[in-house]
This record gives sequence, structure tokens and C-alpha cells, in this order.
Amino acid sequence: MPREPDSLSHHRAKCPEDSFLTKRTKWLQGPFTRVIIIIYLAHLRHALAHPQCLDYQPPFKPPYHLEFCRHYEKFGCCDQKTDNSIAMRYWDIMDLMGDEAYAVCGDLVKDIMCQECSPYAAHLFDAEDPYTPVRHLPGLCNTYCSDFHSKCHFVVKYLTNSRTLQETCDKDRSHFCNLINLADQDYCYPNVLRNNDLYSNLGKVVEDTKGCLQLCLTEVANGLRNPVLMVHSGDDTHRMFVAEQIGFVWVYLKDGSRLEQPFLDISGEVLTTQWLGDERGFLGLAFHPKYRNNGRFFIYYSILINGKLEKIRISEMKVSAHDMNVADPHSERVLLEIEEPAANHNGGQVLFGLDGYLYIFTGDGGKAGDPFGKFGNSQNKSALLGKVLRIDVDGSSVDGKPYKIPPDNPFVKDPDAKPEVYAYGVRNMWRCSVDQGDPLTRYGRGRIFCGDVGQNRYEEVDIIVKGGNYGWRAKEGFECFDMKLCQNSSLDDILPIFAYGHHVGKSVTGGYVYRGCESPNLNGLYIFGDFMSGRLMALEEDKKSGSWKERNVCMGDTKTCSFPGLINHHNKFIISFAEDEAGELYFLATSYPTTTSPFGTLYKFMDPSRRAPPGKCKYKPLPVKVRGKKVPFTPRELTVLGISETPTRSPLEKIIIPTKPPGTRQPTVAKPTTSAPKKKIQGKTTAEKLRQEKLKKTTQAKEKQINVSTKTLKKFPPNKKSMLQTKKDKKATVKPSRNLKLSLKGAPERKKTKPTKPTKPTKPKDVTKPNVWLQKVKETEKQVKKPMKNKPKVTVSKKNQDNSKKTKKSPLSKKRKVFK
Repeated sequence: MPREPDSLSHHRAKCPEDSFLTKRTKWLQGPFTRVIIIIYLAHLRHALAHPQCLDYQPPFKPPYHLEFCRHYEKFGCCDQKTDNSIAMRYWDIMDLMGDEAYAVCGDLVKDIMCQECSPYAAHLFDAEDPYTPVRHLPGLCNTYCSDFHSKCHFVVKYLTNSRTLQETCDKDRSHFCNLINLADQDYCYPNVLRNNDLYSNLGKVVEDTKGCLQLCLTEVANGLRNPVLMVHSGDDTHRMFVAEQIGFVWVYLKDGSRLEQPFLDISGEVLTTQWLGDERGFLGLAFHPKYRNNGRFFIYYSILINGKLEKIRISEMKVSAHDMNVADPHSERVLLEIEEPAANHNGGQVLFGLDGYLYIFTGDGGKAGDPFGKFGNSQNKSALLGKVLRIDVDGSSVDGKPYKIPPDNPFVKDPDAKPEVYAYGVRNMWRCSVDQGDPLTRYGRGRIFCGDVGQNRYEEVDIIVKGGNYGWRAKEGFECFDMKLCQNSSLDDILPIFAYGHHVGKSVTGGYVYRGCESPNLNGLYIFGDFMSGRLMALEEDKKSGSWKERNVCMGDTKTCSFPGLINHHNKFIISFAEDEAGELYFLATSYPTTTSPFGTLYKFMDPSRRAPPGKCKYKPLPVKVRGKKVPFTPRELTVLGISETPTRSPLEKIIIPTKPPGTRQPTVAKPTTSAPKKKIQGKTTAEKLRQEKLKKTTQAKEKQINVSTKTLKKFPPNKKSMLQTKKDKKATVKPSRNLKLSLKGAPERKKTKPTKPTKPTKPKDVTKPNVWLQKVKETEKQVKKPMKNKPKVTVSKKNQDNSKKTKKSPLSKKRKVFK
């Protein structure tokens, strides 16, 4: 791999300009060559740009306008909720500063705090992976930091809780700026804003120096034996059904687990072998558009009749009435069987179009060059091989067929054609798909794309149209294969939208047009691949001309795919592509293509340059009732960061000690130093307080006081409740204790029981109170003249006993009881 440009620039900074040139490199001194090197380094630097947010994910385009950090409202790491959170923290800090400080530091602090929204936030906060802690201050370039420190050093304590940074900020500006600077000066603020290489193509799919689109993958399932397809049931459960060529269909749930019992097992009926590259077996599966209501699905597989005759069979089956994750093995109803003259070119695709009809894609019968008949099977409309068939499975025909012929099929009235034929002239279409259309405009909705495997020279991609002739065996790709048929003026064939030679790959695997939510940049790209070469490719449509442009797809390099859970490699043999219920794109590949080799893996595409806004792609699947066991997913592939799961990171901590200007809190903080004299005065007015409490007692209802006092007793241990009480007056003294407790909590301040007491002493262990209460306790002990430590009874005067019976007790003893 080429070195990063930083290492080269660092080397050149240490040495004189030309000291590193040797005799072999003197040619680098030429001006033209230097221009080429500069252009190359610019492309290399662009390829190495790695936008990333603090939640380990790519940045996104906010769906709504940002009121505070407006600089990043087109592309960044903040949605409206995060933007509002930053604004609240900012104004809390501004409330602690005066108008003069706000005029000087307001914009600087705002710029610093808004770097959480930068598309390079992970770089600015030095948190590209979960192994590094998040800093509260982004990386500031030295000049900017010096200016900020000279004007606003007093704000640092509100931006970070790091004692090291706070102490260094107070002592040494240079040391402080060195601490918060970044080693890579391209990413420190504000240099990151001025770097055209980082911002020129920000938000677009990353391309390497050759223009290849760099994508990454996640591993979804593994241990599969030649996985030939993955489909969803369209019933809002978001289950994925993965079929193996040997005849098993497995259910994968949204949490990644697989059900231990297969959905379908017809391995005993399927014709297949252990030969390397055998094309026979279980090849197709499609769920009825109304599967949620009728439970019907359709399968396509190879069979052997009487040990000699090979056929392909298309059947209907139903889900079990007792388990939504298991098919009814006795429900099979054969719709169609077609004899196969050879072991290869078995086709294998079944799918439902948006018109509700079932489309069946057959091969030309096998061997080489379609040698069957004068023109071959593909050009013979009276044969079902080498065709696209369309049938109506929601009824039966008058001639006894278990399906109907759609009335608008193109050759219904042609006596020399099979009425099932929808299109012809295909060789061996392997993997077709229906375009779900642009999420907003619905453009392209309903188009059927297919990859048609070639013979000796070309592989092609076609869009299926009604009545279309796709040229085989007259043509292969854009070129003639059979010269006589190719020169026939009545051929009137439809050319492929794309074809490639066998120097690129030798067996096309059709794909899908991406219409998902998670990777907006991929919208409209038709992504497919080649089975033999393992190459991934994409086609981009020019809507004005209708032409398609090739876009090569590469696995992203280490830096591009440096996100948790991502990998940048896959098995070579690409068997099939798939789409889940949310429209996300997958493909299935194996390292050894036999029906018994458990090396198949299911991969999901991911664009590391841009994601959808948070919350946009969330959906709530319908619950799946699982009767059997689940097998949890265990990844096998080595991820780029060595992390299989995406970790979570909480937002930056709110580093604000007070929430209001200091002036509003100074009386409360200063009270401990002046509260002792006030409480001494309070202790001298005990008689007055007794009189007030007696008056208040006469105005309260007895039942209410008893209920309140009962709740208060539950909050204290039994020994403390009876410390200053006798058994006789325990019931009577409960009421005053409740009144005192309420006044200490500050809830009934309107009762005026303690006018000089702080308004919000929520805990009895307040540091400002023990000394005062100890003084009052001593006074109480002198009056009582009996130790209170070991005896629960208290000797009081007859007058006080009478007061206790009237639910009142000496306030001094009440204070002792509460704070003991």
C-alpha cells in the first residue's frame, strides 16, 4: 500500500528539500513530475479521509434546520435534538459570565462546542475507536488555542472536568495548548475547516485513485452450505429466509439468531451432488404478496424421476397452521415440471412482480451453444426453456392447469407459442430482482433486472420487458454468436444495459437496485457481481439518456472501514444477492462452492461515507412467536477494529457546576458561616415556639395528624422513635414529631415553625447543623437531668406531660430525636 502523505511530508520537513534525492530519483526534480506527484498525493489524501462521529458512525445530512450549530446543518454529526442539547449547555455557561465576557468569548465558546457536530468529530475529540477516552475539549490548533486562552481562559473550568487541564490552563498557556492540540494538524480546529481535501467530496461514496467505490461489509450469517438465496416474507416480521442448495431453508430473526429447526427441509427430494460447481439443487423461493394472510410460498428445485429423467419443478407450499416458522411438509402442490436435457443451465429464479404474477426464469437446457433444434430452445417460443414465464397462481385454468394465464401475456394469441412465455432469448439467467423504486419519487418501480450468464466471451445484465427477445443464441452480449441468426433482420432483439468480457469475470450473478434507508449514497445503484472472479460491480443510470455507466466496487481500505463491526473482505465465489424487508442490500458467497461445504457467509453492504439521520430507519417488526430453540450468531470474520458489535457512547458530560449565576446562590452557600448566631437566637425563644405550636395544634384535625405521624414513624428505626418517649405518651408524641419533620424538609414552610431555618435542608446530616443541635441537646440534658443514652424514658414536668397528651412535646427533645 502507498504510504500516507503525512509520513512523506514529515520526512521532507526534517531534510533539506533535495537531500533525499538520489541518482535514481533525480528525475523527480522536474516541474511536470512534481505536478503529477502533487495530484497523486491529493487523491491519496482524499482516499484516506475518514469522517466519523462520536457514536462511531459515519456523519449524515440533518433532516431539519439546525438553529445553533448552523455551520453543520448540511452535513455533520448532529440532528436537531443534539443541536438543542448543545445550545442549552452553551447558554448555561453564558449565564455564568457577564456581558463583557460574553461579548469577548461567546463566539469562541460556541465554535468549540459545535465541533461535536463536525463530520470529523471523532478526530477532533481523538475518539476514533472505543479504546480511547472522549475528551471534553476538541483538538485546537496552537494559534487558535493561544488566542482563546488569552481571552477566555476562565471558561475552561466550565468546558472540562479534567483537573490537569484546569490547573495547566491557570499556570501555563503554552503547556495547556500543547495538551489539547492534535498530532495531525489537518484535523485540529480550525484547520479542519480549511482543508479542501477533507471537504471537497464530503458525504459522497469514497473512491480510490482509480475511481473505485469503496464500501464495507458486516457479517450477518455463516456456516452455510452453498447459500443460493435469501428472501423475506413481506409480513412485517423482518425475518430472513436463507436457502441452501442441498434443500434446507433457515429462518434468521432480526436479532441475528437462527432458529434451530429449519423452515423447510426437502433435501430428500432435491437432486444435487457434491460436484464442485453443480448447478442443480434447490434454486428458488418466493413468498406470495399476501403471505401474511394466506401463508403461501413457491419453490423451484431439481428432481430426478425414476433415476433417469431430470426435471425442474415449481411447486406451491403453505406454512404450518401451528408454527409460523415451519412449512407444512404435506402441503406441496406441483404447478409445473419442465424436462432438463442436461445437468447445467437450470435457471432457478422465481419472484413476484408488482403486478402480483409469478415470474419463472428457466435456462436454455444446458450443454453449450443451445444446440437443441434449428434455432435452439431460447429462440423457440413453443419451448419453456430459455424463457421468462409469467403465470397467475391465484386460480386455475379451464384446461386443468393449477394456474391461470395472465390475459395480457404477450403471446396468448400466438398458436406457435406457449401462453406462459413473457420474454425469450435468454441463456441462463442467474438471479433477478424487482426494483422497488426511488423512496421519494418512485422512479424505476417495478423494473425487473437479471444477470444472464454468457457462453465464451461476454456476461450481460438485462431489464426484462414484455415480449422482449434478448438475443441468445444469435447474440452473446453486444456481439454475434451465431452469425446466421445474428444477421436475420427479424431478430429484433433487446440489447443488454451492460456487458463485460471474460477478462473481468466468467459468470455474472445478478443483483439489486439499492432502495434502502441506511446508506443514502447508494440509492439507485444496481449492485451485482461475478461468481468466478469474485468481483463486485455497480451500474449508475443516466436518467436523461437512459444509459447505464459502470462503477467498480471495491472493499474499503483499513482506514475507510475503521468502524466497529465492519470488515473489508469476503469469500470469493459470489452466489447470490439479496434484499431484506427494509430494502437493505446483502450478498451470499462461499470459499468452496459445493453443496456440503459449510463455508458460505451472508454479508451486508455498508457505506462508510454517509449514513441516514438517527431515527430515520427505525421500524418495529411484528413479534415472532418462536416455539423451538434459537442459535445465537457467532461472527467468524476478523473485523477491521477487532470489534464485532457497535459499542454505545453517551453524549458528552455536562460540565457545569452551578446552573445559575453565582449571585443567586451566594446566600445559601454563605449561611454555614453565619447560621450559628442565628440558631443561638432561635434556641433562646423556646417558650415562644411552644406557645406557637400549641396554637397551631388546636387548628389541625386529629385524624390527619395521626395518619401523618404513622408514616413518619416508618422512616426511623424503633430505637430512635422511642428514645425520648415513655410507653404511655408514645402515641401522644407522634404528632409533634411529624410536624417537626415536615418543617425540616421544608415542605410546609407556610406553617412558620422555624422562620430562621434554611429553606431546603433535605438531609438531617447537614454540615451546618450538628454544632447547634449539640448545644441544644446539652441544654435539654441539663433540664432533664437523666442520661438519655441508655433509657428510652424521659422525666418531664406534669405540665409537659399534659402537653404531650395533647400531641405536643418539647421542641428540644424533638430536635434530639430527629438528628440523633
